[in-house]
Amino acid sequence: MQVSKLTKPGLYGDGGGLTLQITSGGVKSWLFRYMMSGKAYGMGLGPTHTVSLAEARQKALAARKLILDGINPLAAKKQEQLANALADARMMTFDQCAEAYVSAHKAGWKNAKHADQWTNTLSTYASPVFGKLPVAEIDTGLVVKCLTPIWETKTETASRLRGRIESILGWAATSGYRTGENPARWKGHLDNLLATISKTSRTKHHPSLPWQRMNEFISALRVRDGLSARAVEFAILTACRSGEVRGAKWSEFDIEKKIWTIPAERMKARREHEVPLSDAAVALLRSVPETGEIVFTGTKGQPLSDMSLTSVIRRMNDKDSPMWVDMSGDGITVHGFRSSFRMWAAETTNYPREVAEHALAHQLPDAVERAYQRGSQFAKRAALMAEWAAYCGKVSEKADVTLINRRNRANTSK
Repeated sequence: MQVSKLTKPGLYGDGGGLTLQITSGGVKSWLFRYMMSGKAYGMGLGPTHTVSLAEARQKALAARKLILDGINPLAAKKQEQLANALADARMMTFDQCAEAYVSAHKAGWKNAKHADQWTNTLSTYASPVFGKLPVAEIDTGLVVKCLTPIWETKTETASRLRGRIESILGWAATSGYRTGENPARWKGHLDNLLATISKTSRTKHHPSLPWQRMNEFISALRVRDGLSARAVEFAILTACRSGEVRGAKWSEFDIEKKIWTIPAERMKARREHEVPLSDAAVALLRSVPETGEIVFTGTKGQPLSDMSLTSVIRRMNDKDSPMWVDMSGDGITVHGFRSSFRMWAAETTNYPREVAEHALAHQLPDAVERAYQRGSQFAKRAALMAEWAAYCGKVSEKADVTLINRRNRANTSK
């Protein structure tokens, strides 16, 4: 009766540390006040409209028993709250954590394709095994079960998958969704259960055309019309990556100075790269009509897709007897032309290794060498690319070549 009638703001003791607290706004609640180690504490026990006087006395009694055992009731309450939160978090599935991880990190990745690769790899190999399970229940056995079927047959994929699972489980632990060691860690853990396969043995190189056949290929390429074919040729002449060529903008070129400046955000190494343009590369650019911001445009002014360039090579290959293959007989790729250029430079020229590596926008492997080789070797690279264009431009005795001018569509025989 007294609890219901009291309205004046203040503190009203019930004994044993239990106190009725009334705020200036008229809100009533129970407070347990106590001393531990010479310090005063106050622990809320709930509002009076929810917790009755009898219930408040029981809670105060339980708190006094904790103090008697040397336990701080507030610390015990927080520990219980954390335990309850962790129990709720155990219902967070691995797939949900994976989605949250990708969403949190994709802004820092180079492109949307990287996020798609994460999602596709996890959904293909991890989700069927433990995607719907609470992330707190993922253990070593489940991780091994996921990796084993592809560990030796698709080793590079399996290695990336393991690293991605480890990252997601690490994120889940940091976020409070699981506790304990990471079951996907490699060193001192999974290396005891799975075979160690060297990075060299699991690396699959892009099939490349032997450099001795480059002028023959260029001759056959130049009879094909279309911007995709010109983009492939430009990629060969500049030794650049497909994505760098497909995303090239007219504003990046200084035709008069014969320089193509690729901004850092479009480079794999995230460093600006200046490409010296040979006369052949400049002539090719001049033949391309300027219809928008992008040099090699696809439909609706968008950049060409990676498949557009690949399709050029596929169409050049006879289905039953492919002509453009690497030394093992595999169909060549656009990226493989960079290897063709590198082998040509190594076997037929006297340019230092670092000049060819700079031409490919590769970072020198040795840190000390990088410290001394801070220049871009631009002048030497310009001479190297001119020689490469001259070699590629030699008309093969096997080819009947017709160059196509895309500005006026007039065919000019060479």
